[in-house]
Amino acid sequence: MAARSIHHVGVAVEDLDEAISTYERLLGAEVDRRETHDEQGVEAASLRVGPGHLELLAALGPDTPVGRFLSRRGPGMHHVAYEVDDLPGELARLEGEGAELIDAAPRAGLFGMQVAFVHPHSAHGVLSELVARG
Repeated sequence: MAARSIHHVGVAVEDLDEAISTYERLLGAEVDRRETHDEQGVEAASLRVGPGHLELLAALGPDTPVGRFLSRRGPGMHHVAYEVDDLPGELARLEGEGAELIDAAPRAGLFGMQVAFVHPHSAHGVLSELVARG
């Protein structure tokens, strides 16, 4: 078991519409999906950039995970997401390898995906998201 591929890179932004416009203009990105996820306190857009995807994340408020990230670090790369076939199995494997999990079990994520996060301490300072089709 392991990640099949990099699914997307997540970028925290202060203004979602402005960021979408920038990526469309500069890179020819196309909005694939856009949704608000109240439970995570985020509005997100998935953009196609060539064969890959970029996920732009705007906080719904300052006391949300992305809101706190923006206040500490400002806009920029937030996480790297890896697609896996068996999310519960992969979480168990990572825990067995000593990884620090933020989510011990999968939860509902954006765009109908099941997600779980691995603490940056376990991946050389990079927040890692595991995703699987819901």
